[in-house]
Amino acid sequence: MNSVVLTADATLHPLTLPERADAADAGEFHELARVRNAVYRELTGRDEQDLSPAELLPLLRSRAERTTVVWTVRRAGEVVGRAVVDVPHEAGSRVVIATIELLPRVWGQGIGTAVLPHVEAVARMHGRSVIQNWTEQQASDGPRIDAPTGFGSVPRDHVARFLERQGFGLEQVYRVSHLDISAEIDAHVQTLCAQARAAATGYRVVHWLSPTPAERIDGYAWLKSRMSTDAPSAGLDADEEKWDARRVTEMEERLAERGQTQLVVAAEHIATGELSAFTELGIGSDHSATTHQNDTLVLKEHRGNRLGMLVKCEALRLWRELMPDSLHIVTYNAEENRPMLSINEAIGFRAIAYEGAWKKELT
Repeated sequence: MNSVVLTADATLHPLTLPERADAADAGEFHELARVRNAVYRELTGRDEQDLSPAELLPLLRSRAERTTVVWTVRRAGEVVGRAVVDVPHEAGSRVVIATIELLPRVWGQGIGTAVLPHVEAVARMHGRSVIQNWTEQQASDGPRIDAPTGFGSVPRDHVARFLERQGFGLEQVYRVSHLDISAEIDAHVQTLCAQARAAATGYRVVHWLSPTPAERIDGYAWLKSRMSTDAPSAGLDADEEKWDARRVTEMEERLAERGQTQLVVAAEHIATGELSAFTELGIGSDHSATTHQNDTLVLKEHRGNRLGMLVKCEALRLWRELMPDSLHIVTYNAEENRPMLSINEAIGFRAIAYEGAWKKELT
């Protein structure tokens, strides 16, 4: 695929990913990584989404379960943005997940509008009829758009107006929650742990650092599969993901390549040996940076036993021993996921931002 003209001075360039982030031909990729970080910082006012080229590269490679297409956007020869399309390979999927990210200083010049048809062409080429997008927006006191779920809203700002003009509709709002670690929080988590253990009779806590031990990998894969069916997805097209030992192993190989440490804490149902709930905490090579709480789930058939509180608090307690210099934790949850938000609030997480999940049906 050749570069294409977008506007009088902007062009779109398909990017062939380098084999390694430090390869001789990785210059364009380094520029993409730099601009990606700058866009996130300007949109959110925070830096915990920063990724080095070495951390970003494994995330953009195509893999068995998805094809990824990457472009850089140049204006007058300078990289000013990127576009990424992920095409899931799940059976029956009709979705692509797309991102168009431009530095705010080039907004309003028609560049994003000119990029979108190329995103849509990828979707159609793969037989897909839905484009979905997740975008965090800056806080604003102006007009807002309510989620059709009845839970949460986002500002009707430049980002939202662009998406609406392009035919996207808001489907769901995610809350971005932040926890500042302190001695008081540590003591509070210990108390919550004890209460949750007392309530979760018939379950035991197990944990491991990636890579997952052989005796846990099938149970962990099953939990990862259920994330796609049991977590709230509103009106989005949520593909049912199929996870197995191979997929878990490949995910953890990417974590290792990125220099990530990941802790998994799960609740095991003693009578059956089934893993019934889990949460993940992860951090990059800088162990003083912000920790990310990633997937967290309690299987539907095991809810009502305080397992969400149990695995979250046990994970925080263990993480403090492993990563004592990481004093901030960030996590994302659907606004309608009141049980998980209640757990976060009880622990001490506070809302700092909101992310919109958007959907466009192609005609």
